[in-house]
Amino acid sequence: MLLAGIAGFGLGLSLIVAIGAQNAFVLRQGIRRRHVLPIVLICAVSDIVLIVLGIAGVGVVVRQFPVALVVVRWLGAAFLLGYGLLAARRALGSEKLDTETGGDGPSLRTAVLTMLALTWLNPHVYLDTILLLGSVANTHGDPGRWIFAAGAAIASIFWFGALGYGARLLGRVFARPVAWRILDGAIAVTMIWLGISLVVQA
Repeated sequence: MLLAGIAGFGLGLSLIVAIGAQNAFVLRQGIRRRHVLPIVLICAVSDIVLIVLGIAGVGVVVRQFPVALVVVRWLGAAFLLGYGLLAARRALGSEKLDTETGGDGPSLRTAVLTMLALTWLNPHVYLDTILLLGSVANTHGDPGRWIFAAGAAIASIFWFGALGYGARLLGRVFARPVAWRILDGAIAVTMIWLGISLVVQA
């Protein structure tokens, strides 16, 4: 049982720790110290829900109806391209982070809606959690698959918590406009690249 939990933690962490739209947004909010707790909770809870669905057998249904992933892929591509262009516009500006107050940023409602969209309109989230994690977890049988799920869930909570609250240590670095432009530029390139890749795959 312990090995199943360790396997779930390791695979879950390896899938989450990657440059992507979701992590980029959590990092940006963490540096700003704006709405970090709800953002981290949305990421972790969403992952846990999807992991449970995958282990419960939803992955089989998704494989039988691939059109569902096609629809999500197009919606996700449109959102990522739009957000990437906004990040590119910010990168060309002269924004500076106020490390004492967190600077200006999106409202709680906007931040929450953006995080939900980045999470639930990303087809890779479904592929990673429902199909891949669900498939691997089910090879451990009962109750091993649920221990595996617990390990993957802990990995998600650990990563997003560390990313969101650890990012504030970079506050002084991003007090300089050039560092902020580099970050937004990297976010823009990442999101636009992901959006284009989804269009190509579709």
